[in-house]
Amino acid sequence: MNLYTAIQAALPAQPDEPAILTDDGLVYSWRDLDEATAMLANLLGSLKLRGTGGRPPVVAAHVDKSVEALLLYLATLRAGAVFLPLNPAYRAAELDYFVEDARPAVLVCRSDDLDWVTPLAAHRNVGHLFTLNDTRTGSLLTHAAQMARHHEVAVRQPDDLAAILYTSGTTGRSKGAQLSHGNLLSNARTLLRHWDWRTDDVLVHALPIFHIHGLFVAGHCALLSGTPMRWIGKFDAAKVIAQIKDAQGPRATVFMAVPTMYGRLLADGGLTPQASAHMRVFISGSAPLSAAAADAFLHATGHAILERYGMSETGMLCSNPCRSAEGARLPGSVGRALPGVGVRVVDDHGHPSPQGDAGHVEVRGPNVFKGYLGMPDKTREAFTRDGWFRTGDVGRIDENGYVHLVGRARDLIITGGFNVYPAEVETHLDRLPGVVESAVIGVPHPDFGEGVLGVLVTPKGVALDEAALLASLKDTIAGFKVPKRLVFVDDLPRTAMGKVQKNVLQQQYRHTFD
Repeated sequence: MNLYTAIQAALPAQPDEPAILTDDGLVYSWRDLDEATAMLANLLGSLKLRGTGGRPPVVAAHVDKSVEALLLYLATLRAGAVFLPLNPAYRAAELDYFVEDARPAVLVCRSDDLDWVTPLAAHRNVGHLFTLNDTRTGSLLTHAAQMARHHEVAVRQPDDLAAILYTSGTTGRSKGAQLSHGNLLSNARTLLRHWDWRTDDVLVHALPIFHIHGLFVAGHCALLSGTPMRWIGKFDAAKVIAQIKDAQGPRATVFMAVPTMYGRLLADGGLTPQASAHMRVFISGSAPLSAAAADAFLHATGHAILERYGMSETGMLCSNPCRSAEGARLPGSVGRALPGVGVRVVDDHGHPSPQGDAGHVEVRGPNVFKGYLGMPDKTREAFTRDGWFRTGDVGRIDENGYVHLVGRARDLIITGGFNVYPAEVETHLDRLPGVVESAVIGVPHPDFGEGVLGVLVTPKGVALDEAALLASLKDTIAGFKVPKRLVFVDDLPRTAMGKVQKNVLQQQYRHTFD
């Protein structure tokens, strides 16, 4: 079925109850959401859009986070079109690539970007260009205001395309992962069951919505359960804490974030055990959460963060337990495979790795995408002959079925003929006194081929002794894994979703061992 049909079926019996409460005091009811998406869907229908390449028309959104941007996504589903969310930080050359590749029939941008987006859209033959701002203004809303408030949801099959998400592209060309209505709906329903979503849950939504975490994981869980969201337009630790503490209106119970956000919440200091006593679960994803950060959050708040694992191509794959009866939440692990999802670890030849040994992580399930847009060769490379998706991650599965990721296959460092997985070394570095976080990379070395380099974030004004840190590491891990040098920085370069850009670090420190 159309994913929006399932969302519509989950609307509460009382449509005037609050659905979204924004950090600037606005309240959207469930009726508001349904009528606004109907108007936007009717606008899209009035354009007589035509798809390309045998797929439905694509609606691309290059806008800031707003409730109206979320409504545009829902309206695109209603209309049977395909939604393409794009990071609003992209500039002309980046946006041009995505528009050329996806060939959207509709492009929505901010009014402030119209001067440079207009010629780009004309050059790429985009049929319709609208504006949408986070101030509830823009030509998209002006045109939609003239449309009817009722709309018949377009009929779609589970395998029909619903959205395109581009991979981050930190190495090589970004690829458009094609996700179907069935992919998204099956994964959301699995998460609702696994995370024990309740009718009285309230999500604090502080994530961007151009990415799978904020748009699909967080958004779908709230929408498909008919539970409210406390909406924060742009992450701010003080605003998040204020929303969690607020006892007026629906009381917050669930929070989803990336590790960087949890670090900022800890630095604020306002999230005490008393302030968060009514919270049911804190969830982390999109980037690895260090064991040290998990321990610090538990100590500060009394809550053990639930870490999970997913990808743009697959939705969520693994999760630590939500129910205490199902086991502990292990810092440094992404938990067990979700129900209905297969996860296996294989060696370089595709043979199953012995239990506990690191290998290539492969997955399958109804949540796994069908392929990359316009890249049949890349799609074939991404899947094994027996239909498992090659994630590109390296990990191991312990005796209790918990998955432990040790790095990306492309991040593997081969030094003097020995394999070093950066995540393993980072775990030990993060535990050293005075280290806030770390990134381990391989850079050219005249003797070893690659030299292991540790980049450490330290508190401002704190000087650490490189030799002493290296000496302590040699007591805990094999000598070939110990970094040959440590460098100290104020922060690490990151993507919009908080992933460390190791390619940037490798370029910056490529001459360290010259």
